[in-house]
Amino acid sequence: MEYILLAVFVLGYLGIALEHSIKIDKAASALLTGTILWGLFVLGIQEIPPHLSEMFADFAAESPGGHGSLSTFYEHRLMHHMQDISSILFFLLGAMTIVELVDAHEGFRVITDKINTRSKVKLMWIICILTFFFSAVLDNLTTSIVMISLLRKLVDDKETRWLFAGMVVISANAGGAWSPIGDITTTMLWIGGQLSTSVIIVNLILPSLVAMFVPLAVLSLRLKGEVSRPVYYNEPGLEPTTKFERNIVFAVGVGGLLFVPVFKTVTHLPPFMGMMLSLGMIWLITERLHHKKNVEHKSPLSVIGVLRKIDTASVLFFLGILLAVSALQEAGHLILAATSLREALNDVYLIDMAIGLLSAIVDNVPLVAASMGMYEIVQPGMVTDDWSAAFVQDGAFWQFLAYCAGTGGSALIIGSAAGVAVMGLERIDFVWYLKNISLLAILGYFAGAGVYLLMFAL
Repeated sequence: MEYILLAVFVLGYLGIALEHSIKIDKAASALLTGTILWGLFVLGIQEIPPHLSEMFADFAAESPGGHGSLSTFYEHRLMHHMQDISSILFFLLGAMTIVELVDAHEGFRVITDKINTRSKVKLMWIICILTFFFSAVLDNLTTSIVMISLLRKLVDDKETRWLFAGMVVISANAGGAWSPIGDITTTMLWIGGQLSTSVIIVNLILPSLVAMFVPLAVLSLRLKGEVSRPVYYNEPGLEPTTKFERNIVFAVGVGGLLFVPVFKTVTHLPPFMGMMLSLGMIWLITERLHHKKNVEHKSPLSVIGVLRKIDTASVLFFLGILLAVSALQEAGHLILAATSLREALNDVYLIDMAIGLLSAIVDNVPLVAASMGMYEIVQPGMVTDDWSAAFVQDGAFWQFLAYCAGTGGSALIIGSAAGVAVMGLERIDFVWYLKNISLLAILGYFAGAGVYLLMFAL
């Protein structure tokens, strides 16, 4: 059954990759893959996998009469994963709604009106640097959504915009790797106690910058000419919003997104709660802002009107991908992969680099979670050799894991939350990204890794 699960995952993966060739939306392939994998897992695996035996014993002990059925336990495990999945989906939905609402009010003109250059190279550098630092303050998923909305105002040609979008993925992932709130895997290591704030920032910012600058420099050599901007025909006096309305919605929207990590740090509640709070606030403000307008003018500027424009297929695609990965995690495939890496490589740096590349194929969250489960934090007094020294708090393994898991997912467009969001928003073809961006991302990944090794390992 384990091999059947892998075969279904590979077939689903091919369906996503060949979306344009087979004329089937990737959301359909992802949903089928995720739900079929869970169905096969529940029906086909009649014995508890070894890594779940202790959990099943605890579950059975807590069940009425001290007995718990296997099917009930698997349902319990699915709902456990759905807690994490739904929090990501609600976060994504909230961020997309806020960004779309700012866009409907033409709020991004606050930024786009100040970007006067039409040079492809200069604009690429501006976009990437903004993305890199926004990602560290917000997170790579939210930043990628915001930057795609900006690009739609700055670049009209689809092929050129896809190149910019590809670099947004690389820059967002690189920017998130060196911040404790920039990437979910770095946040996991930060919350888990493997890494402290100062170490993450000081030791990883330079490798992360290199991971962005190298592909950016290479791509700059290829770019020629100027971008053509979209043309908007707004008759004088008939613009959808006033300057005051644009500015207030932009300020509240961006402020709300920036508030999310602050809310999480203060309350320790999941990030989607902060996002929902920000969405509720901007919803209240826009309702009051336009309450005197007639329905025809008010509707496109309301949250209800904006929700009709949200790309629901992208959200469902995300759901399918995360369900598929969680099924492989429950079946033990990810833990088996982590064990094999340790036995085959036996070097903390090589293991981290392999995990980073593997995260381009399988989501980096369960990979980091599996690594955190396999390799426990070693107390300073228990260090006996170089291997165990790498696993103390702020040890080399955890630092390099944060970098590799954060940036390695850029190698494929479905290898990171930022990539999946950009793929859904811009309808980027998997194969196109593979041909035009993947090699650049891998080049930046190894360049940044090399810088880290020169700084701390050699």
